[in-house]
Amino acid sequence: MKFTFTEKKMDSSEELRAYSIKKISKLDRFFKTEADAYVTFSIERGRFLAEITIHNNGLYYRASELTNDMYASVDSGVAAIERQIRRNKTRLAKKLREGSLEREAVPAFVPAEEDEAEEFRIVRNKRFSIKPMSAEEAILQMNLLGHEFFVFKNMDAEDAISVVYKRKQGGYGLICDDGTED
Repeated sequence: MKFTFTEKKMDSSEELRAYSIKKISKLDRFFKTEADAYVTFSIERGRFLAEITIHNNGLYYRASELTNDMYASVDSGVAAIERQIRRNKTRLAKKLREGSLEREAVPAFVPAEEDEAEEFRIVRNKRFSIKPMSAEEAILQMNLLGHEFFVFKNMDAEDAISVVYKRKQGGYGLICDDGTED
């Protein structure tokens, strides 16, 4: 597993990093290919926040824990991610095709050039690999990330770019490109 550490408003010790590597490396047994772990340590209102994100073959697992001790935050974050992996591996095995967790991700999506509009200000830019998947798998991935929407290539609609989103009334919605240009 490859690790990337980030500190916000604090400096982390080598002991904390070694402890985090030891705890998070235990999750490596769930993956067949090498995973990437992104760990962020920060202090918010006198409490310690550990944010752990694990990326493996297009799937992201994320946990954010805020406690009075950074080591406890790391422990809680690892436990939360392990619960996510166990719960969602079972769901994927039941609902989706064989090998969905081991499939390689497609090359990264490159967004179009930004317009220089004065009234719109982009404050954050992210890049993700957009892989073909079913709407059910996209909903699962959206829930893993804790987001309100998720963009994906809909393999049920000839790899059309689609969006699943959480509806305020409950349930989920799907927006799918119909292939026509107006």
